[in-house]
This record gives sequence, C-alpha cells and structure tokens, in this order.
Amino acid sequence: MRTRSAPVSKSKKSEDETNAKTLVAAEKPSKTFILPSSTSDNARLVSLPNPQSGELTRYFFCPDRGIYEFTVVAPPAHMARSILFTPRTRETSNPLDEEKKDPEPSAQGSITKKAEFLVATPIDALFFMVPLLAPSSKSGRSLFQPFDDIIDSQDDMPKHLRQVLYDDEFRDSLLARAEAICEVVQAGDEKMFRFNETRLVQELITKAERMADRGLPVSLEERFVRQALATPLMSVKREDVATSQEPSNESQDSASKSEVRDNSPSTVATTATPSIGTPAGESTPVPQPPSEESTASDHITRLLRISTALAFMKESYLPATMASRLDEILESAESPIDFKPLKDRLKEITDLRAQALASRDMSNFTRKRALDDEEEDIRGEKKRRKDEAEKKSKAAESQAVKKLKKVNTSGMQKMSSFFAKAAPKKKT
Repeated sequence: MRTRSAPVSKSKKSEDETNAKTLVAAEKPSKTFILPSSTSDNARLVSLPNPQSGELTRYFFCPDRGIYEFTVVAPPAHMARSILFTPRTRETSNPLDEEKKDPEPSAQGSITKKAEFLVATPIDALFFMVPLLAPSSKSGRSLFQPFDDIIDSQDDMPKHLRQVLYDDEFRDSLLARAEAICEVVQAGDEKMFRFNETRLVQELITKAERMADRGLPVSLEERFVRQALATPLMSVKREDVATSQEPSNESQDSASKSEVRDNSPSTVATTATPSIGTPAGESTPVPQPPSEESTASDHITRLLRISTALAFMKESYLPATMASRLDEILESAESPIDFKPLKDRLKEITDLRAQALASRDMSNFTRKRALDDEEEDIRGEKKRRKDEAEKKSKAAESQAVKKLKKVNTSGMQKMSSFFAKAAPKKKT
C-alpha cells in the first residue's frame, strides 16, 4: 500500500525559492570603486581630458582633497576570479536586544563575474594645467596673463574641467600649483602667470627625488634599477684556473721563509703576550671608513631611481611634445641635475656585457647559449599567451567535438573525398 506525503503549502514553497535565490548577478555593466574616505558632499565623478593623451577619462574630484585617478587592480586574464558582495551586519553586545527588535527583511547579496577594483589614487592638479599654461608652437613665448584669462582663452575646454577650475573651494590649491611651474608677477590686486619650463623640470625632479627616497615599487626597482646596474660574469678559461691553482716556486720559497721567521724566538715572544685593552685571542675592531666605490655606486643607484621616476611621469602625465622638450633641458648645461655619471656607468656596463659575450668559447657547442633577461621575458610572454589561447579554445569546444576527437578514424575516408569529382568513365 503506497502512501503519499502531505502536499507542500504555497507559502513554504515561496520561502524556499527566495532563500535559494539570495545571490543574484550584479547589474551589467558593474564596476567596483574604492573611493577615499572623509570626502565633502560636493565630491563627484567627472570626465577630464587625460594630461598625456587629451582623451576624456573618468576621475574623482573632491574640492577639499583634490583630483583622483582610477587605477585598475585585477587578476591575470588566465586566472578567473569573482567578487561576492554581502550586506553589512550589525553587531550587538546584548543578545536580548536582538530578540526585542523587529526582524529586518533579509537583504540579498550579489556576485560579479569579473574581479576588478578601481582604486582612486591622488593625482597632482599640476599635470592638468600644463597643457593650458604651456604656449603652443604657433603663439611662441607666452605672456603674463591672469589665470581667468588663460581659462577663458580655451574655447574647446570640456565643461567638467571648467567647473573644476572655477570651483571656489579648490581655487586656492589650484593657484598654488600653478605658481610652482609659472613666473608670477603682482599687478595690483591680481596675479599674472607665465609658464616656465625650467620651473616644471625642477618640480618634477623634486617629485622624483621624493619617490626615490621613499622607495620605488618592487617591480620598477627590479626591472629598471637592479637589472640595469647588474654587471655580467666574465668567462674564465680552464687553463687560467689550473695555472692559478698551481703554486709557483717563488711562492713556496717565500712561504718557507715566513715559516722560519714565525718560529724565531722574537716572534713567538711578541705573539704570546696579549694586549692590555682587549682580552686574549681577540682583536680590536678598527672602524673602516666608507669606500669611495660604495659611495659612488649609491649615488649612481639614486640617480637611476630618479631617472626612472622622471621617465614614468613624462610617459604617463605629460604630452609627447612637452616630454621631448624636458629631455632637451635635462641633457643641456642648464639641467638642475647632472646625469653624466649615470650615463658613463651604463655605458661601461654595456661595454662589459659586450666583452662577456665576445669572450665566450664559441668552439664549445655542447654548452647552451645563455639567454638575456629580455629574451626570457619574451619567451615567457609567448608561452603564457599560447596557454591562454589553448585554454580558451578548449573551453569553447562542445562535448560533441571533444567526443569526436577521441574516435579512432584510422582507415576511414576523409569527408572531402565524398565531394571530389567523379573519375571519367571509360569509353566502351
């Protein structure tokens, strides 16, 4: 005899469905922003021209804290990740208080398929004013002008940038950054500005020195500082090693003479008497002054860090024409910093690497050629792209295609053979 269970009520069935669907996909397109805390109520997202390319890009603007750019933090393409968002829970010290409170409606969580964060990082407003203050190639040398006249002369300025420049709360900090790269003249109650390239170079060098003192990121330090200053290992022939290990007759004679001198009575008497200030068997440490080579290497390393920081700022935040002009100033005699010791050291390392490659024994074909760091990086990048392409192709294949690949097709005719032209019939 079969028995049937009691039918599930509709209310209980709806509760189970809602509990099973607590996680829903986030809206598309969805982006996760990490914004600074303690911002003003007038903080907002704005579209400003990129200082390097001039294209409109999304920024975060706060009149009290300045302008922020968004840095994308995401996992590699071959590593699939997702983000789970859950509602914030309130923590109460007394569990009885939770029972007295009315039950809150259950908040739903969401999940994003793409694990990507847009972190707001501060950017100096100085870089946005360089394209405005710098004179164009047609106008030549700029003249002293009020800041408002410089802004009004730009007819095609985006409206968001005009709002940022005319913001009353942000005005004082904006004028302070303009004075850092301009010559300022007081005309009555108003200040007049004229762009100065030397002041811009000095300001960028100050930023680069601050970055070098605080320490560059690990990736930049390894790639552009340590690898650039690494000296190659010179190859040594086996004959040279064998001759250096064999002691000569002169060294043996000198060693025997030194043993005779050590066994003399005067020498034994002096070595057996310990010194007054130090215990027996220990020597007094003598402070060694820093050598000139270590001091010079530290100075060159710091110069290379400053040069790396300058190159990063020029390539990221300055137009191409302005970056080339700054390179000319840094190479001239008017440069605020001298990079000649760094250039000489890099040239010396380049010559050493060329000598190391030339000194290798080309007759020994059994030894594999040593790969440079750039070649290894290129091979690793090619291998990674190949693996990603294979994974994508495998993921796109259906189950039917995978099963067909496992079929033994030996002895079967190809599909193209059925569509080939028929052989001509023999005439009888």
